[in-house]
Amino acid sequence: MNTSPSELRSDWRIFVDPKLAKVKQSTHQAKLVARRAIWRSQDGWRRLTAGMELDDLWSQFKSEAEASARPFKQEVDRQAEKNKSWTHPFKVFAAISSSILKKLSPPRRVFLLLTIILAVFSIVGLEFLFFTREVELLLAFIGLLLLLVMVLGDHISMKRDIEIAREIQRWLVPRVPPEVAGVDLAFATRPAKMVAGDYYDAFRRAVDGPLLVAVADVAGKSVPAAMLMATFQASLRALAGSQGSLSDLVAGLNRQACSNNMNGRRFTTAFLAELDPVTGTLNYLCAGHNPPMLKHQDGSIERLKSESIPLGIEINEKYETGRTVLERGDVLIIYTDGVTEARDEDGKEFGESRLLALAGQPLEDRAAMTLSTIMRKLDEFVGGAPQHDDITCLVVRRT
Repeated sequence: MNTSPSELRSDWRIFVDPKLAKVKQSTHQAKLVARRAIWRSQDGWRRLTAGMELDDLWSQFKSEAEASARPFKQEVDRQAEKNKSWTHPFKVFAAISSSILKKLSPPRRVFLLLTIILAVFSIVGLEFLFFTREVELLLAFIGLLLLLVMVLGDHISMKRDIEIAREIQRWLVPRVPPEVAGVDLAFATRPAKMVAGDYYDAFRRAVDGPLLVAVADVAGKSVPAAMLMATFQASLRALAGSQGSLSDLVAGLNRQACSNNMNGRRFTTAFLAELDPVTGTLNYLCAGHNPPMLKHQDGSIERLKSESIPLGIEINEKYETGRTVLERGDVLIIYTDGVTEARDEDGKEFGESRLLALAGQPLEDRAAMTLSTIMRKLDEFVGGAPQHDDITCLVVRRT
C-alpha cells in the first residue's frame, strides 16, 4: 500500500513534535536557570560591593589603606625628616609590622611568627624536620588563614559594639531643633570615625527660661572621646537643672571634666550660651573654643571671644561670661575646629577666612538654609579628600 506525502509528513510530526517540545522546554528551563544564576551572581556582587562601582571601590580601598598607614607613616616621617633615603618605604613597613605585632595577644604573636618562619623555609627550600617544602607552605597558608579569621571575628564583634555605641551617642544629642518662639535653629554633625567627640545641644533650662545652646569638642577621636562626650552631656543636663548662673554651670562642668581628664591628657573646648528669646540677650562663655561668628543685620560680624581656657585643665579656673544682643534677623554661627581645619586633596585648610567670607555674604531667611550653604561650600572645597576630624556646625537665627 502506497503512503501519500501528506501522510508521511503527519507521521513525521507525530514522532518529532514531542521531541522538539521537550527540547524547547529543556532549553527554556536552561535559560531560566542561567538567568537566575546571573541575577543571583549580580545581586551577590551588589551586596558584596554595596552597589559601588569598581573605580569607587578602588578609590575607597586606597583611602582606607592610606588612613590605616597614616599614623605609622607620620611617625616615621618625623624621625626621618632630616635624613630621607631609599629605605623610607621599608621603615614605614617595619613600623606597621611592629605595631601589628604589639597589638596581637602573645599566643597570636608567637603563632604568627611561626607561620612566617614556615613560609620563609618554604620559599628558600629549607625542609624542617619531616616537613617537605609543600607541607611547610600549606601549614603557613593555613596558619595565616586561621589568624585572619580570628582577627576578622574580633573586628566584626568590635564593629558591632561601636555601631551600638554610635546609636547610643545619637540618642544623647537632639535630632530636631527645639521649637522656641522667636528662635530659628539648625545643626549638623559628621563624625570622622564611627563615633565622635563633638557634642551639640539646645534646650530650655526651664519651661519659660532661657534657651541653652552648647557646642563642645573633646580632645581626641573615636571611642575615648565619645565616652568623655557622653560624660559631658550627662553633666550638662544635670547641672542645667539647677538655679545657678551660666558661670556656675560651667564651673561645675569644669570640675567634672578635671576629674575625668586622664592626668591632663583629655580636655574639652566648649561654647555655651543662654539666649533670652524675648529680648535677644545672649550670655555666653567660650572655653578655649573657636569663637563663634555673630552676623548683625547691618552686615557687621562680631566674634564672641573669651580668654577662658578649655575645660578639664585647671580645676580652680574662674570662668566669666560675656554678653551681647541678637536683634531680629541676626545670625549666630557656632562650629568646631573640624570645619575650619578641613583639608582639600592638596592639604590646604578651609580656614576661618573662608567661613568669614561665607558669613559676610547675604544669608538666607532660614537657619537650615544657611547651614546647608556652609556645609555645601565645605564639601565643594574638600572634594574627595578624607575627613580627619569631627565636623559640627550650629546656626541660630533670631526671628
